[in-house]
Amino acid sequence: METIKLPDNPVFDEVAAAAAELGVDAYVIGGFVRDLVLKRPSKDIDVVCIGDGIALAEKVSQQLPHRPRVSVFKNFGTAMLRYNDWEVEFVGARKESYREHSRKPEVEQGTLDDDLKRRDFTINALGISLNKANYGALIDEFDGLKDMRRKIIRTPLEPGITFSDDPLRMMRAIRFATQLGFDIDPDTFDAIVDNKERIKIVSQERITDELNKIILAPVPSYGFKLLFVSGLLHLIFPKMVELHGVETKNGNSHKDNFYHTLQVLDNVAQVSDDLWLRWSAILHDIAKPDTKRYSPKVGWTFHGHEDRGARMVPKIFKDLKLPLNEHMKFVQKLVRLHLRPIALVKETVTDSAIRRLLFETGDDIDALMALCRADITSKNDAKVKRYIQNFDKVEKRLVEVEESDKLRNFQPVITGEIIMETFDLKPSKTVGELKEVLTEAILEGKVKNEFEEAYSYLLQIGEQKGLPVVNKKTL
Repeated sequence: METIKLPDNPVFDEVAAAAAELGVDAYVIGGFVRDLVLKRPSKDIDVVCIGDGIALAEKVSQQLPHRPRVSVFKNFGTAMLRYNDWEVEFVGARKESYREHSRKPEVEQGTLDDDLKRRDFTINALGISLNKANYGALIDEFDGLKDMRRKIIRTPLEPGITFSDDPLRMMRAIRFATQLGFDIDPDTFDAIVDNKERIKIVSQERITDELNKIILAPVPSYGFKLLFVSGLLHLIFPKMVELHGVETKNGNSHKDNFYHTLQVLDNVAQVSDDLWLRWSAILHDIAKPDTKRYSPKVGWTFHGHEDRGARMVPKIFKDLKLPLNEHMKFVQKLVRLHLRPIALVKETVTDSAIRRLLFETGDDIDALMALCRADITSKNDAKVKRYIQNFDKVEKRLVEVEESDKLRNFQPVITGEIIMETFDLKPSKTVGELKEVLTEAILEGKVKNEFEEAYSYLLQIGEQKGLPVVNKKTL
C-alpha cells in the first residue's frame, strides 16, 4: 500500500490521537491530498471520520494549544476550527442521494467507501489514513493518483449520473482542468455536453464563482474554449458567444472577435492576477456584434463599440451577479477608454491628448495601458513590434506629462464654491459652464493648474460673459 508523508503539522497527530481516544477511524481527504501530491500549496484540511465529525472537532480543539474555537454547522453535520494558518473542517462519512430538480442531496451516515463515491472527481476522491494501524496510507479506490499522473479529470462514478445529480460539477470539471492544465476524460466531457441544460438549476452566484476561478487561472482561454465547445458558455454567458464567428462580404472578412478576446485575456493574465482587469479584457469588445457594419469603401467597422460596451457592463454584471460597485465602474471605465491609447499610437502624441487621458483615467492609467498592450494581437509580428514600440513612446510621454502637470486624479484648483462666491452665483448651469471652460483650458495647456494663474483666467471668462466680480479671492 502506498503511503504519503504528511506535512510537519501537529494537527494531524492531534486528530489521530483524538480519533483513537474516541474509537473512530479518521482520514484526511479530498483537495488537500490532491494538492499535496501535486505539490501545490494548500491550507484547507478536510477530515472525514467514520462517526461524529463534530465530536472529533471538539476533542481535537481540547488537545491543541490555546484551544481554538470550534464553529459548528449542525444542519450540515460539519465543524471547523482554525489552527495557525490552517483551516480544518471535520465531517462524518456520508452517502448522498439526489432529486431531479435540486443539486442539494439528501444525506445520511455512510462508510468511507460511500464518502469517496460522492466526490466529484477521482483526483478529489483520495484519502490519507490517520489511524494507528496504517498511518499515512493512501486511500485510492478510483485510481485518482493514476489520473493525476496522466493529467486527466474523470468522475469516480458514471459521469452522466454525477453531472445530472449536481450540475455545478460540470463547471468544476472545466475549472480544475483549467487551473491544473489537465485534459477532461472523453466520456466525462461527453457527459457535460449531454447534461449541459441541467446547469439551469444552479444558482447564478455558484456559476459565477466557478467562472471567476477559471478567469483567474494561468491560461484562462483554455477554460473558455471548453465552456464554448461543451455548450455551457451559450447558457451561462450568451453575450460572449455572440463574439464568435467571421463574416465575409466581397472578399472582406473581419477577425473572429471571440478568439481575439481570449487572446487578449491570456495576454492580460501573463502580466496581472487582477480579476477585474481580466474582466475588462473579456468585455472590451463585447459590443462589436451590435455595432458591426459593412461598407464597400472601408470594409467592416465597429464604430462606437467602446461606448456601447461600457453602457452594457452594468447589465452584464447584474445578470452574472457580479458586484455593482467600484469593480464594475473600473471595468466600465476601461471598456470605454480602451481605444484611446491606441489612437494616440496612430497619431502625433500631443500633450493635450496625454493630459486628457490622464484626467479621465486617473489611477487606472497603468491598468488601461496593460489592457491596451494586451489588445495588440496580430499574426504579423512586425506590426505587433511596431505597435509595442509606439506604446513605449506613449507611456514615456505619460510619465513626463504626469510629472510635470500632476494630472492623475486631477481636480481644478478653482472649485465650484470659489466660482459661486466670486460672482455671487447660486448652483446653476452657468457655474458648470465656467468650470468646464476652465478645465478645458488647463487640459489644453493654456493655463497651469495653479491658483493665481487659473483664477486670473476665470476672471477673464467671467468678464467675457458679463459677470461682475463680487468677492475677489486672493491666496
